[in-house]
Amino acid sequence: MDISKAEQRVLHLLAQGGYIRVEKDDHGRIIKHETVTRDGWYWGGCSLRVFRKLKYNRYIASKNSGPYRITHLGLKRVRAQLDNR
Repeated sequence: MDISKAEQRVLHLLAQGGYIRVEKDDHGRIIKHETVTRDGWYWGGCSLRVFRKLKYNRYIASKNSGPYRITHLGLKRVRAQLDNR
C-alpha cells in the first residue's frame, strides 16, 4: 500500500516521539487537532484529511483518551530515513 508524502512526514514525526492532540465537541466530532513534536514544538503540516486517513488505516491510535500516537502497523509502514524530508 502506498503512503503519500504528507502521511510519511506525519508518521516520521510520530515515530520519533511526537503525538497528535485532539479536542472534540459534545457529539464526538473533532474541533481542533494539534501535532506536537518530541521537543514540544507545534507542527502545522498535518491536515484533518491526513489525520483521518492515518486513523482509518490504523497507523495511529489513542489509548485511554490520550493523544494519538503511532501504532506497530504504522511503524512497519513508515520508510526509514534520516530526517523527515
